[in-house]
Amino acid sequence: MALAPLIIESSEVTPEVILDKECNVFIFKGKSLPENPMVFYRPVLNWIDEYAMQPNENTQVSFKMIYFNTSSSKIFLDIMKKFESINRAGNKCCINWYYKDDDEEILEAGEIYAERVSLPFNLTVED
Repeated sequence: MALAPLIIESSEVTPEVILDKECNVFIFKGKSLPENPMVFYRPVLNWIDEYAMQPNENTQVSFKMIYFNTSSSKIFLDIMKKFESINRAGNKCCINWYYKDDDEEILEAGEIYAERVSLPFNLTVED
C-alpha cells in the first residue's frame, strides 16, 4: 500500500508541513510554537518512520522557517536524525535550510543543525 501524503495547513503557531513521497516533496514552512509540540509533531514523526521503511532514492527536506521555539527546535533535530538514518542506510537525503538575508537567528540555527547531523546540508538565502 502506498504511503499517503501528510499535509498539515499552517496556523498562527504551527508550520505548514508537506510530506509527499510520491511527489518527492518534504517541506516544513512558517512558524512553530505549538503549546504541545509532541502532540503536533507525533503524526509527522510517525509518517517519517513509515517512510524510512521504503524511502525514495533521493530525499530533499526543506525547512523554510520564520520562527520556532526551543521545544520545536529539539523536534526538528529528531526529524533530521530520522532522515540521517535513511541516508546512512544508503538512500540519499539532504536538508535544505532556507533563511532570509537579514535573519541571523534562523541562519545560526541552520548552522547548528548542520554541525549536529551527518547529512548534506544546504544553507540558502531565500528572497
